[in-house]
Amino acid sequence: MERIRIVSKNLVFAASHKPTHTSRVELTPWDLRTLLGYYFQKGLLFQKPNLSHEKQRESTLIHHLKTSLSRTLDFFPSYAGRFAITDHGDNSISYFIDCKNAGVDFFHAIAEGVSVADIVESIYIPEIVHSLFTSNGVRNFEGTSRPFLAVQVTKLKDGIGFHFLSKPPVLQSYNMDYPIRIPTLIKKEQLCNSLVPPTLRLRVFHFSRENIAKLKAKANSEIGTNGVSSLQALLAHLWRSAARNQSRHPDERVNFTLPIDVRSRLQPPLPLEYFGNAGQLGTVTIKKRELLEQGLGHVAWQIKKMIAMHTEEKIRNYLESWKRKPHLGGDTLSSSLVMGSSPRFDVYGNDFGWGKPIAVRSGPASMRDGRMTVFTGFEEGSVDIEACLSPETLAAMGNDAEFMDAVTASSFIS
Repeated sequence: MERIRIVSKNLVFAASHKPTHTSRVELTPWDLRTLLGYYFQKGLLFQKPNLSHEKQRESTLIHHLKTSLSRTLDFFPSYAGRFAITDHGDNSISYFIDCKNAGVDFFHAIAEGVSVADIVESIYIPEIVHSLFTSNGVRNFEGTSRPFLAVQVTKLKDGIGFHFLSKPPVLQSYNMDYPIRIPTLIKKEQLCNSLVPPTLRLRVFHFSRENIAKLKAKANSEIGTNGVSSLQALLAHLWRSAARNQSRHPDERVNFTLPIDVRSRLQPPLPLEYFGNAGQLGTVTIKKRELLEQGLGHVAWQIKKMIAMHTEEKIRNYLESWKRKPHLGGDTLSSSLVMGSSPRFDVYGNDFGWGKPIAVRSGPASMRDGRMTVFTGFEEGSVDIEACLSPETLAAMGNDAEFMDAVTASSFIS
């Protein structure tokens, strides 16, 4: 396939930036723990609209996107900021966001040899998709000099292309004592992993509303309750198939880690306009034998119980404990499936002048064996799960009749 060609790269600034009381944004433990992580990357795919005078209209649309982005930054000044560091002279430092309107990246690119079908009709996500993202390999702490946000618009053979977001966590301070001091970061060269990463593949599994409802009914029926949610049943179904098709001993303990939104769990709840990270990572650990023998309902109930354990007291204890002994990096265990994103995000509600998106994909950041990214599906009530696993495991799951019985073909191409 044709390589990506960058047509232009610009810095976009807030349209009417003015210093405000939010010119300095402090960081919470929820934010700081991700400093060693990679920028989040999400992309949307659009079908190519029928435009007269296409070249002129394309340049007009690009101009409008830049203008809209510039005006939007007036309302979200942290996006155009940079990290600032205070060295306390005792082997500790603190981070904050300096909302100084340093700008965000905007790329216009072309990949005319890549078609929509190349991306959405392939069983596995093709490697060319990763070339459509910017900020690949950038870690969050590099936001001291790099833009927090980067947008890339790529024209495909028969599609306007992907609209990409690459960013570190969106940040805003929470009611704590600031600044929070953390150990001085290790040298950048020490972050490079000398180990050869495993060969991984990505595949999107699509679940219709009807099939999700069947999984929920089955899970609740097996344990005589109605307390298991649709998402809990779906994740249990996914986890059981992944474990069934991985080469692990039956008595090995396997883990499933997922983010838990704590906004409504605090008292008083965080306001709706709170724009920062507010999520805990929770893990369920079960022996592989139990995971497979006890059935869907039992596994879904373990996920439900773990989520319910995240009370306000547990959340506040975590924040205070983290402040006393900061640690950077993930809170996940080995041998895990790790869920990211949420089906609650309205990824198909974006229209930049090309109509409704037809697909969503992730970039290569944070690719690891067992990474599961959950999106709302194209059809109402459906869910897509983007699975990152070894080629052997993904192939086996594709031949797993029990698992694939709940997977349906997506119908977003008309």
